[in-house]
Amino acid sequence: MAVKKGWMAFPVKERWHKKPTALMGGIAIYISTAFPLFFISDPGLLIPYIFKKASIYTLPPIDTVIWAGMTLLFILGLLDDFIRIKPQTKLVGQILAASFIAFLGFRLYWFSSLTLDTIVTIIWIVGITNAFNLLDNMDGLCTGIAFIGCVYFILLFSGHSMNGGFVSSILLAGALAGFLVYNFHPASIFMGDCGSLMIGFVLSMLGIHYSNTISTNALGAFAVPVMIMMVPILDTSMVTFIRLLSGRKASAGGKDHTSHRLVIIGFSEKDAVMFLFGIGAVSGLSALFVSTNDSLTSPAVIIPFAISIILMGIYMAQIRVYPEKEFCLLRNHSYTPILVELTYKRQLALVVLDFCLIAFSYYLSYRLSFNFQEFSINFKYFLNSLPVIIGCKFLIFFAVGIYRGIWRYMSSNDVFVYIKASIGASVFSLALVVFIFRFENFSYNIFFIDWMLTTGLLLGTRGSFRISLDAVKRKSVSGQRVLIYGAGRGGEILLREIINNKKHNLEPVGLIDDDVLKTGKKLQGYLILGTFDDIPALREKYDFNSIIISFNGKEPNNLEGAKLFCKNAGMDLKRFAIEFKSVDL
Repeated sequence: MAVKKGWMAFPVKERWHKKPTALMGGIAIYISTAFPLFFISDPGLLIPYIFKKASIYTLPPIDTVIWAGMTLLFILGLLDDFIRIKPQTKLVGQILAASFIAFLGFRLYWFSSLTLDTIVTIIWIVGITNAFNLLDNMDGLCTGIAFIGCVYFILLFSGHSMNGGFVSSILLAGALAGFLVYNFHPASIFMGDCGSLMIGFVLSMLGIHYSNTISTNALGAFAVPVMIMMVPILDTSMVTFIRLLSGRKASAGGKDHTSHRLVIIGFSEKDAVMFLFGIGAVSGLSALFVSTNDSLTSPAVIIPFAISIILMGIYMAQIRVYPEKEFCLLRNHSYTPILVELTYKRQLALVVLDFCLIAFSYYLSYRLSFNFQEFSINFKYFLNSLPVIIGCKFLIFFAVGIYRGIWRYMSSNDVFVYIKASIGASVFSLALVVFIFRFENFSYNIFFIDWMLTTGLLLGTRGSFRISLDAVKRKSVSGQRVLIYGAGRGGEILLREIINNKKHNLEPVGLIDDDVLKTGKKLQGYLILGTFDDIPALREKYDFNSIIISFNGKEPNNLEGAKLFCKNAGMDLKRFAIEFKSVDL
């Protein structure tokens, strides 16, 4: 119908898609969700609440409110799809819908101040609604993330007597699953604003419903909805922040979203979407853990998850998307040198990260050593000794020199330095606790667990930086396709140089070597495809344009054969070598 009616999205500069695609898929999602919800709920029940004839101590049924709100947002989005209303007009419509929800008595219950909580509730609804609208920037992304969120809300609401949120989650999840079949890459239809605005509103209401009825503690009421919505929150926050600092309108379209940045660093479009699906799935699992545990246990998941998201956001923000005007509002001011210093002094970020890791490791060692009741009793000893632990460990870390290394070139020697620093820090901490507190109400078990956690987190964070950087560089390798002749030490060094230096503009397809026993093995992640005799067949299969000889310090067995083959095939033949040259003084 969309194609027949001409409801099409045509490629434009600020949009990602490259071919005309059907629009108005949101109509299908709305019909699939709202029609059954209309018959399950009773919209007439809203009338007493609108005219304040119902009890002020009760809330209208959540499924009825969701139906009414999603209908309003669907109409607003449909108008925008057809007549392109101004962004400020669309925002006013969203605020009116959110104010209507607050008028009915729904709140997040994040703050004791009713005024503040009401304002934050309105901001939450408008923010999440817009977040999903902005997230609809790549095939299947908005649909898939919303589906994952619905699945987790289904799990959270299952088994509870107030099942309006449960039913609403199931209906929307079913509609999204069906739509994702046609919306996933390569998409044959887009949902349009009528779909994304409606979906964002429903999920914001499911978050409010969880805080109202299911949450058992204040931390869960805040953390669970935020963690389930983490992908759209991260994407919207980062894009809005960077656009404003770059002198661009936050409401303007652009290829600067998280998904676009993943493609820039080497992910395919499908891989970028699946990566964000994975983030959504992990954040949902973390939310489930928080929902079933007390406020003293939940930080064991919330803290590392928050650190990971912050680090990911910082890394994504550094990927260059705009031309020369990026972050222009921060330039040419008195504080510019400070910002430059903070940007390039990455060791400062490591110090802040280690502060969080030290505190988290010590906290988790207590949680693992005691049950809830015992932990409540020993919590004051944890608080009293925490500053001592942090101070001791930082002194040893600096003394041993873990901040003098460069993590991107982390080697086995650095691993031993981290282990030595962690052992020394734990021993010094234990000695000082014995001296200050006489080791009363403490346990050796706590310090042993703390040492293992600290060591693991130190190595894990540095190692993850190195691994992720290598993975990104490998994905972004592109240029002239080359075959490397020589899978020894010289080949390893050559591969490292190609991966780390994009100026060469080379893309290895694999390696060959005179040693037949190496065939089928891998070097630096690249397959050793065969021997010199296999070159003609490999040329047909991999279509490389050049051969690079990487034997270090000796001639290959078939140098003359390589010259003849490249000459006959019209290919380049290069040689890679490391040499030292004297400099004239």
